[in-house]
Amino acid sequence: MKNETSLKYFYMLPFSGETRSKPFITAFFFLIYVVGVLINSSIITVICLEVQLHKPMYLFICNLSIVDILFTSVTIPKLLHMLLSGNHIVSSAQCYTQLLFLIILLIAEETLFFVMAYDRYVAICIPLHYQQILSRRNCIWITFGIWAATFFNSVVFFLSIFYMSSCHSNVIHQFFCDVKSLTRTTCTATQMFFVVAGIDLFTLAFIPSFCTFVSYVKIFSVVFKMKSRESRRKAFSTCSSHLTVITMYYGSSVIVYFLPAYSEVLDSVFNIIYTTITPMINPIIYSLQNSNVQSAFMGLGQR
Repeated sequence: MKNETSLKYFYMLPFSGETRSKPFITAFFFLIYVVGVLINSSIITVICLEVQLHKPMYLFICNLSIVDILFTSVTIPKLLHMLLSGNHIVSSAQCYTQLLFLIILLIAEETLFFVMAYDRYVAICIPLHYQQILSRRNCIWITFGIWAATFFNSVVFFLSIFYMSSCHSNVIHQFFCDVKSLTRTTCTATQMFFVVAGIDLFTLAFIPSFCTFVSYVKIFSVVFKMKSRESRRKAFSTCSSHLTVITMYYGSSVIVYFLPAYSEVLDSVFNIIYTTITPMINPIIYSLQNSNVQSAFMGLGQR
């Protein structure tokens, strides 16, 4: 389409239109979705039922599990519908609605990663002030602030994309509607889009990641000064799961959004990692590397 127009639908082409591997791909994503929802639901249930887990860190883990369930629910069911029905046409309303929820969940997840890093910083570097800084009331306000700011910012960002005109192909070589794919279909972008995108990159990508990096620099500087080997081991064990999760998330998302697209296959692979596999692995990492979560699971299972 050479002329500027408002697209009524998009045609999704996930995985380069492969048909031979469609049953395997369908089973793979169905398994990821079921396992991810079950494990994240189990984490939420255990944290809610076990009084010993009613602490700030586990409140943020619970919110992260909620985000992960919603993350996979926004992308995988629609993908399974396309694979099973063979209908790859997605209306513009469906596409933009999916994009809106994805933006909300992406911002919420990145903000939660920063808050969890700050939680570990306070616990290790200034433990005497932990109860005061991360009191129950403050944690509730932090959680409310995360979701309120996320929703407001996502609506503004969504509106800046919604009013862009489209003049290129309406084919999206991806299994969901994301910002990168949609901007490839547009020929003109509003000034509002560049302003909002710049503010988002700075406030919700650079600042949280930079603050997370600074938090861990200070954490490691304190840990390495500890004389007891057991104290150092305990301090590292409380941070290892969070470090593993953010490394996987930021590593794959940086490759997807900031590096040039050398291959649509590679784009799909890294999108799968950070939108489907990472939300499934997050609770596994936290449960395997956290003795309190393990004991809570065992106690709940015995009861």
